[in-house]
Amino acid sequence: MAIGRTIGRAAEQAGVGIETIRFYDQRGLIGQPVRPRGGGYRFYDDDVIERTRFVRQAQELGFSLREIADLLSLRADRAADCRAVRAQAATKREEAGRKIVQLRHIRGALGELIASCPGGGALRACTIIDALTRGSNKVTSPSAAAIPRSRAGSSDQPRTAKGSDVKTTTFKIEGMHCDGCAQTIQALVTMASGVHAADVSFKDGRARILYEPQIVTEDQLVRMIEKGGFRVPARYT
Repeated sequence: MAIGRTIGRAAEQAGVGIETIRFYDQRGLIGQPVRPRGGGYRFYDDDVIERTRFVRQAQELGFSLREIADLLSLRADRAADCRAVRAQAATKREEAGRKIVQLRHIRGALGELIASCPGGGALRACTIIDALTRGSNKVTSPSAAAIPRSRAGSSDQPRTAKGSDVKTTTFKIEGMHCDGCAQTIQALVTMASGVHAADVSFKDGRARILYEPQIVTEDQLVRMIEKGGFRVPARYT
């Protein structure tokens, strides 16, 4: 018989925060237990723990929540072929390769900015501030501008202590013209430290983000989105 746990205990054993489990449940990635008829706590079984760990590990490898949902469907399909999973992994590897190229460009651009900086004196003489203000090609090339606060070797945020407090917020987005715009916004925010996941919908005109407020603020998330040329007229926490 499966062991039942409160959501707090389930989150602890899965190595995530309570809000993460709730977020995964809202996205249909894990099954939320039925609340007892007489009231009281829901109890989470081993399958929820296993699926939560699966989702988190897949995120670590760079899979989006939509892609993870597909992987979970394949995992549950006994007739599914391993080739389908391999194809998704190969596609993700190609995406990682492109991001590595972008990160190398950023590293090189930052190196040149640091080397040109006098390292002291009045701020008006700082070449880094000047380059950012003027928007030089070294700083604003398409590959560099698309990745704020980048992190080498990962397409998701670096993990903080297990069980860290996380928060979910939803932004209204204006300026999206297609699903590609939604993917661009998702890439912008998920590359930021402290962001656990992002679900961006072109159809609904909104972005739902799971993040750690101790690391990244809502205002910073808004600025990241607006750097891509989009507008955030409202937010719904």
